[in-house]
Amino acid sequence: MMSTVRNRSHILGTGAAAVSVLLWASAFVSIRSAGSAYSPGALALGRLAAGALALGVIWAVRREGLPPRAAWRGILLSGVLWFGLYMVALNWGEQRVDAGTAALVVNVGPLLIALLGARLLGDPMPPRLLAGMAVSFAGAVTVGLSMSGGGGSSVLGVLLCLLAAVTYAFGVVAQKPALGRATPLQVTTFGCLTGALACLPFAGQLVHDAARAPASATLNMVYLGIFPTALAFTTWAYALARTTASRMGATTYAVPALVVLMSWAALGEVPGVLTLAGGVLCLAGVAVSRSRARDARVARAAAAEPRPEKVP
Repeated sequence: MMSTVRNRSHILGTGAAAVSVLLWASAFVSIRSAGSAYSPGALALGRLAAGALALGVIWAVRREGLPPRAAWRGILLSGVLWFGLYMVALNWGEQRVDAGTAALVVNVGPLLIALLGARLLGDPMPPRLLAGMAVSFAGAVTVGLSMSGGGGSSVLGVLLCLLAAVTYAFGVVAQKPALGRATPLQVTTFGCLTGALACLPFAGQLVHDAARAPASATLNMVYLGIFPTALAFTTWAYALARTTASRMGATTYAVPALVVLMSWAALGEVPGVLTLAGGVLCLAGVAVSRSRARDARVARAAAAEPRPEKVP
């Protein structure tokens, strides 16, 4: 019975993580449209405001109430760092560096999550996780290098992308303990609201940009708020509550591969052989990092079997 419950929880957690990764990959395509009409801070505030509104409605309908006091520290930290500062830094950084450089720098995030998770949360670092992350990072580097030929990079842009990676990592590690005390919906709703409040200084710029932006850009901003923010961050929190921060961080290495495929389908950007190879490496590394060792399963099964009585 316990094994069945554990397997069901693992399947649900994996499915929730897949939803998050898929929607976050789609966000890169939408940001291209919205980012051409909205400044980095205005886009972050508009996205977070739409997300907080959607989450607030669901939270009120479900009547989950306020998170317990012990969860607020992690909620506020993740809200300011991951929902707020990360989105502004990433939006700004991607305006100053080419896509390949941004992908290379931001993909330092999962490695930082693994190190911080081991140091601050006591997350285990099994060989399969380390091997999977190494393969995925090699894939991310390959994708980044294959996309870095046509653009230019600035020191400020690289630093902003690095800031995004650091705030993302610290935000995930701060969120993990809160999920042990509050529900995924509570943590996500109030984290998103915290991020929106932190971005309020950009309210004037949002009003200015919204008055001049085409409808397609505004619709993309609303999409970013409802799906890659409200839905994806909730499914992420659901999955994170059921596994380690290190393993969840490794899962996000699937994003570069999915972005390549979505850009190919939606924008007609045909990837080269090197880009496709990097995407395959990213997905292979994620598969390895999320797999569970066969030997461990065999050992557990053997331990559960009744031992034959010794014949005197």
